[in-house]
Amino acid sequence: MALNIETIARLLVPYAKLDEQRLQLISIYIDILLKWNARINLTAVRAPEEMVTRHFGESFFAAELLKSNGMPETAIDLGSGAGFPGIPLAISMPDTRVTLIESNQKKATFLREVSLALGLKNVSIFAGRGEEYTSRAGLVTMRAVERFEKALPTAIALAEPGGRVMAMIGAGQVAQARELGQGVKWADPVIVPGGHSRTMLVGTRNAKVE
Repeated sequence: MALNIETIARLLVPYAKLDEQRLQLISIYIDILLKWNARINLTAVRAPEEMVTRHFGESFFAAELLKSNGMPETAIDLGSGAGFPGIPLAISMPDTRVTLIESNQKKATFLREVSLALGLKNVSIFAGRGEEYTSRAGLVTMRAVERFEKALPTAIALAEPGGRVMAMIGAGQVAQARELGQGVKWADPVIVPGGHSRTMLVGTRNAKVE
């Protein structure tokens, strides 16, 4: 059973302040996520309240910070999984065309169902690997992906020259990200609320990189 929007709004207080329409979309999203999670392992988080804080809270926190520096025309969420942060990004930036890249076919099907149920006309799903995707975007995001040492260079390659890359990672991975992310000018990391040692690292891809 999905949470009511008042509860969702209260749980999101440390992360972002959203209007009623967006809160309603989160409620629908959680309902679909709970149903699918009973059949396939989309997320290890099972409690709806924790889904709000860990997944939606962190994702909308990232979206609000990214918006403050301008909204890109295009964005890619690499290894989107259950849709975080890609779908919250699309909800938060309705004029940005967001591509969710997910190689697992069942998860890609889930992402299509969620996007349709939420009426997100600015979302498309690429059911394949990031290395196979041939377009670039002004913003590329990734969060809690497997094989980070391979995923980050892929994310950087998917960013347009001069575009931004956002990695939501553990605090202990920041030094590794800076080492892997050659050709990217990284800003200072931002600690994500919630006490889970999650860090948001944003960088700009070198405009001269081809």
